[in-house]
Amino acid sequence: MILINDTTLRDGEQAPFVAFNTKEKLAIATSLVACGANELEIGIPAMGKKEQEDIKELLSLDLGVRMMTWNRAKMSDLEASLSCGVKAVDLSIPVSDILIDVKFGGDKTRMLRELERVILEAKREGLFVCIGAEDSSRGSLEFIAEVMRLGADLGANRFRYCDTVGILTPTKTYKNVKALTSLNLLPIEMHTHNDFGLANANALSGIDAGALSANTTVIGLGERAGNASFEQMSMTLKHLYGEQRFIDSVEIKNLVSLVANAAGMSLALNAPIIGAHIFSHESGVHASGMMKNGCAYEPFSAEEVGSVRSYPIGKHSGTGTIAYHLNELGIDVEKNSLKKLLPYIREIVTSRKRVLNANELVQLYRQSICL
Repeated sequence: MILINDTTLRDGEQAPFVAFNTKEKLAIATSLVACGANELEIGIPAMGKKEQEDIKELLSLDLGVRMMTWNRAKMSDLEASLSCGVKAVDLSIPVSDILIDVKFGGDKTRMLRELERVILEAKREGLFVCIGAEDSSRGSLEFIAEVMRLGADLGANRFRYCDTVGILTPTKTYKNVKALTSLNLLPIEMHTHNDFGLANANALSGIDAGALSANTTVIGLGERAGNASFEQMSMTLKHLYGEQRFIDSVEIKNLVSLVANAAGMSLALNAPIIGAHIFSHESGVHASGMMKNGCAYEPFSAEEVGSVRSYPIGKHSGTGTIAYHLNELGIDVEKNSLKKLLPYIREIVTSRKRVLNANELVQLYRQSICL
């Protein structure tokens, strides 16, 4: 099974204008695990005392999943993580010439020497070590392979392939990750950004190429356009990849609302998996099909993610929808008698940009039969 390492509490919180308090962090972590997250990345100890206190509280929840901190590959960052009592760390280094120049003055040798020193100390302390290869998508495969060989020789446990600025396509992702997984050096984790709307697709392409783990954030929260979405990746792995993943139908709604509220963000009504309107069927053809077979126009049930199917009375509604609502209210009607209602409904909805409610439909129907 693919491991979902959720980084809502680290990369998600790095989204502009977002800051979680301790209570929110604890609730998010607990809910993530209830919804099937396999691992959590829970913060950056080098940020200081308050962050370290939050990390200690998160660890004390004892949720039964690996909790990891994010660090630069610097001894001071590692020491801050060790002081929190973590058992797993991500050690981040740049692997593109652009960022190596920005952060190490172009000195790859110095960077690799520092990485070696920190990995050796982390392994002496018995930690699970992931090498976070920042800007992998703009780095050369040859240099990335060199970093992976070094990590494997030193006992690192995982390699994080990062599309830091979200420039990959699924085809390019597959090609790059396949070249690296074929080396059989370290298990690869995908870390993808959504600048071109391809974070989920690129994460899945990496998985198709042999990656064994993926970073996610709830509602795709994160820097700039965000990251691969926890709820979307979870449901994709369950339904399209056939994984036996448990997703609590009540808790997933709570989790999404919790993160959105804590981040001060509103959710798109048509957001995949959790959008308020994605189980609403207005088109007459679709509504009729769904009334006959709940699988006709839905890839999974509304109940699975704590939602409810509905049939709004709108411009594109057919007589089947009108009959459905009237029958629900105990009004038995002939379908043919409803056809003359449709033009009135379409005119009202188009002019006011809002669907009819059941009471309005009843009133309109009674008026129509008097005509």
